[in-house]
Amino acid sequence: MTTLAVVEDILRETAVPMSVREIVERAGARLPSKSKTPDTVVARDLSMDIKRKGETSLFVRTSPGRYTLRTLAGGEMSSDISPMQRTAAPPSMSALSQRKPPAAAPSAPRTRDSDVQGGGFAG
Repeated sequence: MTTLAVVEDILRETAVPMSVREIVERAGARLPSKSKTPDTVVARDLSMDIKRKGETSLFVRTSPGRYTLRTLAGGEMSSDISPMQRTAAPPSMSALSQRKPPAAAPSAPRTRDSDVQGGGFAG
C-alpha cells in the first residue's frame, strides 16, 4: 500500500481535516516508508500529488499543514486562501534561498563637501 493510499484511508476514517503529524500518528506502522522522518514523507507526497494533479487530486490542503479528501472538503476550506494557494505546494527551501532580497529603498541624495555653504570647521 502506498503512502497516499494509507493517508486516504485515514482521512476517510476520520472525515475531518488533519495535520500531517496527526495523520502519521494515526497511521503508525501502516506507512510503507521506514523513514526516520515520516512527517516529511507524508507532507512531501501530499504536496506533490496536489501540485501534479491539481483539481483532480484526491487531497486538498484546507489550511497550512492540514489536509483532507477533496470529496469531504465541501465548505470547510478556509475562505482566506485563494484557489491557487489551495492546490499549490509550499515552496521548497531551495526555492526560498534562490529568491532575491527585496530592493533597498532609494536613499536621499548625497551631498558633497563642496555643496555645503560655509565649508569651514567650527572651533
